[in-house]
Amino acid sequence: MRVSVIGCGHLGIPHAAAMAELGHEVIGVDVDPAKVDRLNAGECPIFEAGLPELLARHTASGRLRFTTSIREAATFAELHFIGVGTPIDADGRSYDTAQVFGAIRQLAPHLDRPCTIVGKSTVTVGTTSQVTALARRLAPAGDAVEVVWNPEFLREGHAVQDTLRPDRLIAGVTSAEGEKAIRAVYADIIDAGVPIFITDPQTAELAKGAANTYLGLKISFINAVADMCQSAGADVSQIVEILGVDPRIGSGGMNPGIGYGGGCLPKDVRAFTASARQLGADQAASLLRAAEEINENRTGTAVGLIAQALGDHPLKGSRTTVWGAAFKPGTNDVRESPALALAQALQQAGAIVTVHDPQAVPTAMVRNPELDYCEDLADSLDGADLVVLATEWPEYRQADPQALAARPATALLIDCRTTVDPEPWRTAGWTVHQLGRPGK
Repeated sequence: MRVSVIGCGHLGIPHAAAMAELGHEVIGVDVDPAKVDRLNAGECPIFEAGLPELLARHTASGRLRFTTSIREAATFAELHFIGVGTPIDADGRSYDTAQVFGAIRQLAPHLDRPCTIVGKSTVTVGTTSQVTALARRLAPAGDAVEVVWNPEFLREGHAVQDTLRPDRLIAGVTSAEGEKAIRAVYADIIDAGVPIFITDPQTAELAKGAANTYLGLKISFINAVADMCQSAGADVSQIVEILGVDPRIGSGGMNPGIGYGGGCLPKDVRAFTASARQLGADQAASLLRAAEEINENRTGTAVGLIAQALGDHPLKGSRTTVWGAAFKPGTNDVRESPALALAQALQQAGAIVTVHDPQAVPTAMVRNPELDYCEDLADSLDGADLVVLATEWPEYRQADPQALAARPATALLIDCRTTVDPEPWRTAGWTVHQLGRPGK
């Protein structure tokens, strides 16, 4: 098929490259000419495993190209993916869908033949019907323009894999023609056995918010349990193992730490909570708001653990190394990063903070230029009074504690992601503290 992808960010770039990998001819559209030039040169502006190779291969073959002209995309493609951003609105609770409707306003006047618009962006329930009405009103093709909502379930750091072999596909459709288009564009994925759920649009819209919000609930739940363990002297890691063997629960996503962040979970939980209020489901909204509050308080909980670990030594004036800037491993995305929030809180408390991250130092420097940064893991420890592990990169989990023990002034590790095996570190002379686990 001839496909366009409108919006080339963390969602659009992997999606465009994956569609080319599936054999489609793809044109990506973005308003940033510099980004378009880089993409056409096969250069990837975001960090995603496997994406640079995929992008370079398909831009070189001519199967994938990028443009700033939405008219060119409308003329070229028979199916248009909308992958623009939907950040939280100024009210802090609902999605700002201005980019979605802006894309439709630009695209629709050029749609003069039957085609399908496929929404990928995360939106408030009811958006599909509004988009459909707008597109058909503005498009010369009128009612021959189909709109389908096909929410993405990408994990940053796994975006290529999750696009080519997702856990499931969801398509909110209103006609047989819309379903046919979705089944055609994803034919190889469906033939590989990936389940597809054909629903009405409002079910598809709510399903995305429900999935991400449930993940947020799991994270907030285990963090609440970690706080209880901290007070009781119990071990949250063993509790995760105990809960994880229950087939009704499972341990996936239940990692105690400093909370969830990034461009999806925080805004999706907020917006889903707001939707519950708007739909009159007040008890559901109260439950969801409680999960938000737990997540919002994780930075303070971590600062408390750090102060406790320092004992009589004040945090103010301490040379503090923070390992991690990205909101999670496998990406250079620092949007709503708990690691950066913690680094900022430590600096505001008077600590002298140096941040290390395997991939996200350049993006973190843009967002938090007031912090100091170091690109070498070992060098980041020099003279440190304490080390705070804030993003669970494998580079930290696999680091050699014996080789690193002489670099800091004090071999003190506060693992705020409960990710390292503490025994090798303690054997190497480190003092290790973890959220929700007894310290030694």
